[in-house]
Amino acid sequence: MKNHLTLAVFGIALIATPALAQVNPPPVISVSGEGTVSVPPDLAVVDGGVTTDAKTAREAAEANNAAMAKVLAALKSAGIAEKDMQTSRLSLFPQYAQQTRPNPNPGPNVISGYRASNRVTIRVRDVTKVAGTIDALVASGANEVGGINFMVTKASQLLDDARSDAIADARRKAEIYAKAAGVKLGAPISISEDSGSAPAPMMLRKMGADVASAPVAQGEEVLRVNVSVSWEIKPAQ
Repeated sequence: MKNHLTLAVFGIALIATPALAQVNPPPVISVSGEGTVSVPPDLAVVDGGVTTDAKTAREAAEANNAAMAKVLAALKSAGIAEKDMQTSRLSLFPQYAQQTRPNPNPGPNVISGYRASNRVTIRVRDVTKVAGTIDALVASGANEVGGINFMVTKASQLLDDARSDAIADARRKAEIYAKAAGVKLGAPISISEDSGSAPAPMMLRKMGADVASAPVAQGEEVLRVNVSVSWEIKPAQ
């Protein structure tokens, strides 16, 4: 009798399992929406530094240290806080030249000197002072200005309006599809966000007075939110 009961229970399990497997997710319409907001940047990151050549490694390093000290002092005088100046690259390497020989075959490369380089990343929290910061860099002896990158520090808060616009854009598209398909939208089942910005970096590769006198336009940053939304669909009444 016990064996018969066990077989009966096992048979019920076999019958119930296909029924559970037949549960299908509700039909949905999945679309993406986009929202944007344009805001002026409130932070600029400037990259600059000093490169020095000399006959010996010691001479190159000492000359570079002295030149960089002048640059950092000038930046402090221009109102840049110490916490907003960070060394980004420090290097010292030999320079090579090819030996010349009387015969057509050139000789092996030999060390002709050394090059020391020190670069600093500067955060300018008042973007109206970017041009003045570059002036201070060049006037104090910096012979490299790598670029300017404008940023928005509180992008997440500023994106709230764009999020609402992105959801509205997604609903607009979903309603078009629902109407064309002869159904109506139900409640949203899932919402996911993919946010980002379209920065506009300004790269400066020149050195000297031309860089110091170059006008700097901060423009605006375009902050963008993309959302993916799935709505349950129901028969139209």
